[in-house]
Amino acid sequence: MNQHSPIASQHRARILDAAHRCFVRSGFHRATMQDVAAEAGMSAGNIYRYFPSKDMIVSGLCERDRAELASSFATLGQGPDPFALFESIGQRHLVDEPRDCAVFALDLWAEASRNAHVAAICREFEKDIRAWFTNFLGRLVAEGKADARLDVPATVEFLFCIADGILARRAREPDLDPAPHVRHLGQVFRLACNGLIPSLVRDRPVADAS
Repeated sequence: MNQHSPIASQHRARILDAAHRCFVRSGFHRATMQDVAAEAGMSAGNIYRYFPSKDMIVSGLCERDRAELASSFATLGQGPDPFALFESIGQRHLVDEPRDCAVFALDLWAEASRNAHVAAICREFEKDIRAWFTNFLGRLVAEGKADARLDVPATVEFLFCIADGILARRAREPDLDPAPHVRHLGQVFRLACNGLIPSLVRDRPVADAS
């Protein structure tokens, strides 16, 4: 079967959905390809035609998530209020998405600590997100919507830490309401862009730094 045909795409999506449920329920390490096949209602042989290993399934899941995030970040350059758009992205991905997504992310991070291939997948995924955030903040500075002294790389890393923390807590604590924390994240982001967090501003504007 042509791997790029509509039917093949449907099968791949079906397998990825089944794998996500298996990984959330049993953990990446314990879930087997046979478990994924049973969850998808397909033979193990058919699963291997599309994904030769669990690592490749993880790659497929991350690529799907990457495409969804890319679509979200594409909106950051649109509209009169980039800060409201930033908050809406946080709402969409840290609050509105099912808690299962946070559970999967936490399990994937744990697997990345002992699986070099999964670690590489995670690094590439995070590299893209860093690039999107960096470009977004760079545009804000260039357009005068953020303090010219803003330390963009440090701010991006800071936002990563907060967002990762919200995801981790949501995965561990079923009753956690992430919405207030995402609102706080939006407020902190505004403060940083206004140059009101001293540790996230440089002594001089970036353009003048030597």
